[in-house]
Amino acid sequence: MDIFDRKILQVLQADSRTSLQEIGQAVGLSASPCWGRIKKMEEAGVIEGYTVRLNAQALGLGDTVMVQVTLDSHSDNTLEKFGEILATIPEVVEAYLVSGDYDYLLRVAVHDTRDYERLLRERLYKIKGIRHSKSSFVLRTLKKADLPLLHDRDSLAAKP
Repeated sequence: MDIFDRKILQVLQADSRTSLQEIGQAVGLSASPCWGRIKKMEEAGVIEGYTVRLNAQALGLGDTVMVQVTLDSHSDNTLEKFGEILATIPEVVEAYLVSGDYDYLLRVAVHDTRDYERLLRERLYKIKGIRHSKSSFVLRTLKKADLPLLHDRDSLAAKP
């Protein structure tokens, strides 16, 4: 990937509905080379898909909860089953297997504290193998950003 690819990704990450002509103008290429580069990045798996960002508040999902989960066992079977169960719970919007004091970090989107309590009782506490969980409600999101694509080394390389 070169600086043109990174600039294309930056434009698409900001607005995936940007036209090829607009992308070309933003990165200094015509539409046809931009299209070719985009297709190559899709085929290489750099671009995984196209989506839309939704406003959780506007959808009535006013609370975000970060849940730390520790499992009883770390066998391949336990980890696989836990992941399969999480995939069936729509309120769990992100799940990470992590290093450190706990095994998983989950990001959960719910309406309010009562909705979270319902989720705990009806879904999370029914998952076999959970030894411990700890929940933290997000009070305010300080930063929500796209992936960093252009670095100082890229801007220096682009200069004559």
